[in-house]
Amino acid sequence: MTRQEPSPTVHIADSHEVIRVVGARENNLKNVSVEIPKRRLTVFTGVSGSGKSSLVFATIANESQRLINETYPTFVQQFMGQLNRPEVDALENVSPAIIVDQERMGANTRSTVGTATDAHAMLRLLFSRIGQPHVGSPQAFSFNIPSVSGAGAVTFEKGGKKVKERRSFEITGGMCPGCEGLGEVSQIDLDELFDSDKSISEGAITVPGYSVDGWMVRQFAESGFIDPDKKIKDYTEQERADFLYKEPTKVKIQSINMTYEGIVPKITKSLLQKDRDSLQPHMRAFVDRAVKFTACPDCGGTRLNEGARSSKIRGISIADAAAMQISDLAAWLDTVDDPEVAPLMAGLRQTIASFVEVGLGYLSLDRSSGTLSGGESQRTKMIRHLGSALTDISYVFDEPTAGLHPHDIQRMNRLLQQLRDKGNTVLVVEHKPEVIEIADHIVDLGPGAGRAGGEVQYEGDVAGLRASQTITGRHLDDRAKLKESTRTAKGVLEIRGAGQHNLQDVDVDIPLGILTVVTGVAGSGKSSLIHGNVPAFDDVVVVDQSPIKGNRRSSPATYTGILDTVRSAFAKANGVKPALFSANSEGACPACRGLGVIITNLGFTQTVETLCELCEGSGFSDEVLEYRLEGKNIAEVLAMSASEAAEFLGKGPAHTILLRMIDVGLGYITLGQALNTLSGGERQRLKLAISMAKKGAVYVLDEPTTGLHLADVDNMLAMLDRLVDAGNSVIVIEHHQAVMAHADWIIDLGPGAGHDGGRIVFEGTPAELVASAETLTAQHLRAYVAR
Repeated sequence: MTRQEPSPTVHIADSHEVIRVVGARENNLKNVSVEIPKRRLTVFTGVSGSGKSSLVFATIANESQRLINETYPTFVQQFMGQLNRPEVDALENVSPAIIVDQERMGANTRSTVGTATDAHAMLRLLFSRIGQPHVGSPQAFSFNIPSVSGAGAVTFEKGGKKVKERRSFEITGGMCPGCEGLGEVSQIDLDELFDSDKSISEGAITVPGYSVDGWMVRQFAESGFIDPDKKIKDYTEQERADFLYKEPTKVKIQSINMTYEGIVPKITKSLLQKDRDSLQPHMRAFVDRAVKFTACPDCGGTRLNEGARSSKIRGISIADAAAMQISDLAAWLDTVDDPEVAPLMAGLRQTIASFVEVGLGYLSLDRSSGTLSGGESQRTKMIRHLGSALTDISYVFDEPTAGLHPHDIQRMNRLLQQLRDKGNTVLVVEHKPEVIEIADHIVDLGPGAGRAGGEVQYEGDVAGLRASQTITGRHLDDRAKLKESTRTAKGVLEIRGAGQHNLQDVDVDIPLGILTVVTGVAGSGKSSLIHGNVPAFDDVVVVDQSPIKGNRRSSPATYTGILDTVRSAFAKANGVKPALFSANSEGACPACRGLGVIITNLGFTQTVETLCELCEGSGFSDEVLEYRLEGKNIAEVLAMSASEAAEFLGKGPAHTILLRMIDVGLGYITLGQALNTLSGGERQRLKLAISMAKKGAVYVLDEPTTGLHLADVDNMLAMLDRLVDAGNSVIVIEHHQAVMAHADWIIDLGPGAGHDGGRIVFEGTPAELVASAETLTAQHLRAYVAR
C-alpha cells in the first residue's frame, strides 16, 4: 500500500485565517483597517472612548449577527430585532459571533439565576421524574404557573348535528397562591397614601402623580362612590371600603367609560407588582416609604405552593435545592445517581459546575437576576457557552474581569484560554494588565478619546506593545506605590450586627473624613455590607452600577441639566423662548422631528437610517440655527466636547458640571451624544460627575475604575483625593490594586465567597495589609507593589 505525501500547498479553505476589517467608520472610528487572527485570543486596548467597542461590538459582532439573521426565513426575521449595516467598506472571513456583554439582566421579579440559565428548568424536570411523592409534570414545580381548573359545556358539530358535551380541565402549577410566585408579600402604610385630615378635592391623596386636577384623582372625585369634599377621616364604613378596596367597576366620567378601582388595589397593580429596581427614583422612594415587604408566610419566601415543596429527593425539596449555595448544590447533585435520569443529571451537573468554574459558586439559583452586578450578569451569560461543542465561533467579551478580585481574574483568564483552545476566536475589550498579558494578539486604539481617538496605534504581541510608545504600552507596567503617610479619621460610621445575605453578624467601624477601600473576593459580602448598612441620609451620595435609563433623544446635555442652561443663554441672547432650542420641542426639524436622521422601516429587513437632508443631521429647524450665541448656533454647541464647552460657556452651574465631567475623565464626550451609546464605565462616571456637588458628604462608590484605562486610573485617584480634601468621606468598593494601595484605610472581607465569606478578615492601612496579613487580597497586593 502506497502512502500519499501531503501536498505542500495550503488548501484554499485554510487560507481564511484572519478577520479582515477594511475602512471601519462606526462612531468615532477613522477609516480603521485591521487583520485579526482567527482561533486566537485578541485583546482590544486603549483609553476609554478610543473606539474599542465601536470596532468590536458595533462593527464586527453587529455585522456577524446581522448576516446570521438574514439566513432565517423572512417570517422569522420579522419577529427579530433588526440590526443596521455598520459603516465599513468590507468585512471578510467573519465567523458567527456570540456576545457576552455587561448589560444587566432584566429587572423582572420572576427572573432568577436558575430561570435565566435553564438550571431551574432541569431541576423541575428532575423532581417531576423522581421526586416523592409525585405531584405532577415539571410545571407543577414552576413558581410562574398557577394551579387552575375549570369545567363547562362545549358545543361542536358531529355528523352534521350539534353535539354538546361537558368538558373539564386542570393545570397543576407550582405558584404559591399567597404571593403569586413573588416570594414576598407587601403591607401598605395607608398614611403614606393619603392625608385623612383632607378631602379628595383638597389633595388628600399623596401618591406621586396623583395631582388634584389629574385624571387619576378625578376618577375618585367623580365616581359617585365617595364625596370628594368630605374629609377622609369622616367617611362612612361603606365610603371608606369603596375608596380603599373596591373591586374594578365600570363608571362613566364626563361621558367617558372608565374603570373605578379602590386606591389599594390600584397602587398594588401599578407599582407593587413591578420590580422595585425598574421604577423611577422618586417612585422607588415612595414605595420604600409606603410598603413593607416581608417573606410570604404561606411559602416562606420560596415562591412555591405546598404541593411543590412536599415532593423531595433524598430529603431535599426543589425549594431547598434552589436556596442552596451553588457549590453546595453541586455536592448534593453528586449523591443523586438514579439511572433513569442519568442523561438529565449529566447536563445539570455540567451547568452547575460551570457556575463554580466562573467564580459564581456563592450564588443560589433562587437569587433574583435583577440583583446581580454587571460582572455577575456577564459571567452568568457565559455559563451556557462553556460546555458548548461549537467551534470556530467568535466569542466577544466586554471587560470580563469587571467586578473580579485579582484572585478571580486568574480563573477568568483560564476560561478565556479554554474557549480559544477549542478552536474559537476570542475577542476581548479589556484594560486589566493581567488579561492583556495572556493575549496572542493586541489591537491598541487611540491616541485619545472621542474625536481624538478612533485610530489603530499598535497591532502585535505583548512584547511589542511594551516596546511601543502608545499610552497603553507606556502604562502597562505602571504600579501604584503604597502611601508614605495616611490621613487620620475624623470619626467613624458604626455598623453593628450586619447580617444581610452572607454577612455573619459583622461589627465594623468605617472611618470618616478619609479614603476607605472595601475589598475582598467576588461574593465575599462587600456590597451587602456597604449598600445594606450605610444609612440613606441626604448627605450620603451613592454612585452604584445601576444603568442610566436613556434613549437616542437623551444626551449628556439633557441628563446633567447643562442643556437647560444653554437654552436659557441662547434665549436671552436672542430675545426668544428657550423651547426653540430643544430638538425634542419647538425647535425640532419638521422632517426628522429632531432625530437628525430619517428612519425608514422596511418590514422584516433592516431599518434604514439616512441623514436628514433638511437639517443635515443637526435635528434643529433652519429658523433655530439662525440664532447665535457668541458666534455659535445651538447645533455647534451640542457638537462640542465637554472640554471645549467648558471654555465656551464660562462660569456658572453648567461650567461647574463640565469641570466635574473633565475631572472624572469624560472631557472627550460631546454634549449631544446619544446616552445609549455610552459604555457602562462612562455612564457610571457621568453619574459621579453629577453627584460631586456636595461638601461634607459621604460618597459611596461601587467600582469606579470600571471601564477605565490604566492611564485614567491616576486621574480617578486624584479626583478621589480632591473629594476627601474638600471635607468629604469616600467609601470605595473596589478590586483594583492601585486604588487599594492609594487608600488611607482598607476593610477586607472574606476569606472566601458565599458562606465561606461574610467576615472581616483585615482592617488597617495598606502598608499593614502588605506587611503582615495573609488574606488573598494581601497576597495579591504584596505581589503588585513588589513588581
